[in-house]
Amino acid sequence: MIRFLRLRIGGEQGAALPMVIGITVVLGLLVTTAVAYATGGFRQAAATQQWSASLAAAYAGVEDYQSRLSEDTSYVQYGNPTAPFSATSDLRLPSGANVNAAFNTLASEPWVKVPGSADDSYFRYEVDNSKYQSSGTIRVRSTGKVGTETRSIVADLRQSGFIDFLYFTDYEIMDPSFSSASNNCVKYWWDGRSGISGNCGEIAFSGGDTVDGPVHSNDTIRICSASFLGAVTTSYRPSSGVKYNPRDSNGNYCNGQYFDVPGSPSFSPVIGMPATNSQHLRETRSDLVTDGVPRPGCLYTGPTEITLNSNGTITVHSPWTKKTQITGSPATGGSAPSMCGTVSQLNGSSGATFTLPPSNVIYVQNVPSVSGDPNYWASNARPSGLSCVGERGRTDENGNGNGIGYPIRNENAPSGSYGCRNGDLFVKGTVSGQATLSAEHYVYVTGDIVYKDSQEDVLGLVGNDAIWVWNPTTGSDRYRDNTLLGGSNRRIDAAVLSVGHTFAVQNPGIGSGRGTLTVNGAIAQKFRGIVRSGSGGYVKNYVYDVRLKYTAPPKFLSPVTTTYGVNVWIEVEPAFEASGAAR
Repeated sequence: MIRFLRLRIGGEQGAALPMVIGITVVLGLLVTTAVAYATGGFRQAAATQQWSASLAAAYAGVEDYQSRLSEDTSYVQYGNPTAPFSATSDLRLPSGANVNAAFNTLASEPWVKVPGSADDSYFRYEVDNSKYQSSGTIRVRSTGKVGTETRSIVADLRQSGFIDFLYFTDYEIMDPSFSSASNNCVKYWWDGRSGISGNCGEIAFSGGDTVDGPVHSNDTIRICSASFLGAVTTSYRPSSGVKYNPRDSNGNYCNGQYFDVPGSPSFSPVIGMPATNSQHLRETRSDLVTDGVPRPGCLYTGPTEITLNSNGTITVHSPWTKKTQITGSPATGGSAPSMCGTVSQLNGSSGATFTLPPSNVIYVQNVPSVSGDPNYWASNARPSGLSCVGERGRTDENGNGNGIGYPIRNENAPSGSYGCRNGDLFVKGTVSGQATLSAEHYVYVTGDIVYKDSQEDVLGLVGNDAIWVWNPTTGSDRYRDNTLLGGSNRRIDAAVLSVGHTFAVQNPGIGSGRGTLTVNGAIAQKFRGIVRSGSGGYVKNYVYDVRLKYTAPPKFLSPVTTTYGVNVWIEVEPAFEASGAAR
């Protein structure tokens, strides 16, 4: 029995060893698997972190480029012309203190470290400015790198500006140049204008007015029973109460204001107007091809009439014009390229008809008084056959006309309306293309201006002085005199900017109502213009062209200070490997 037990115990001892070894092997495999899994998970987590961080680095690159543009609007000319993304652009690398490593494209060249980043986050970017002249849009492809991961995004950038609003006004008063208001009135209501004695000609939005788009005023807006269907902002910031003045143009309290966007009006800082539109004269210089004007536009001198034709052509009548592009500042030379019309035809009564210069500026200047200017005329000289009178010898109150038909027959025009040597633009027609028409003096809209293709056509109208909706009348008495225009209503498809003065209707208080003034686009002005007075003028129907959120008329003016906003973000295939080599 004892022997049997010993044999049994000995047998069990012999079987335990393989069992222990087996368990040890199993446990070892489990530990190894666990370690491998943990290690793999760690590596995956690290890779995921790098992948996410590289996208953030790409965004940082776009923000870096945005800040450089905001500090220096001419920075749009810089980039690496050898980058494939920039193949259709007109770019050059900055030099000296402006050297930017973010433009590097070679594997041997460094990246830019993301400021303040705790990890090894870097970026570089490429620029496409090929659409800047035509639409104001710049494309940037930014690549971020963290560790072995790279990711790229493409962003479309556009300047913030006046075309962000359907309606923009600097001062909510009549232009002192066309009213009895004192120049002392040229201050904001919230900055003390309410305490100024006398009538400053404050204008209110009133019954029947509908504004269908975003609105901003640097001033305090007077609002009665008008409807605002978009966001309204103002630089008026009272300590309490509404951020507008509930009074009509006569100073009486009123109600019935309607704001479709809750919280309107809300506060927004002052947006500065440029001093002049002289930048557009610069855009007609042919000696700046490598200095910001790669494709100069067209220059016309003295009163100029432009008809926009639906077939993509324009007809231009400009008797004083000698040269349609210039060199120097002040101008000392010039040329007359065919793209701007044949001078002999421009001077003739029928005008010149030619293709609308694509995505460019047309500028109308006053007749120069400096003898060295290629478009100079002596004070006692004028074009052959030109008389400074209007239609059938009609003149304004001072006995002057402009030689191209204004004033019209029976028109009793206020003094200075149609100066014979003024850079006045008279425009109407159907837009087929993209252009900005700018004038040193007045712009007169003499008929409807409509887009042939509402998705493709874009027009800017810029006046250094007033932009008038033409409304000739027989006199100045609102009860006795009448408008000389037949029919009713007026439509303007354009972004409108009066730099130093106003957008208004000529003689708004004369005769019976002219119907509705429809503006499809944007309006910006220094002073409020009168569109309707009493029973005369037009009821407003202003509708924002939403395309202006993403594009702009060619070379349209921007505020004194501006920023670049991102319209579109999209991730694309990485442009570079982590080594810096292009993919």
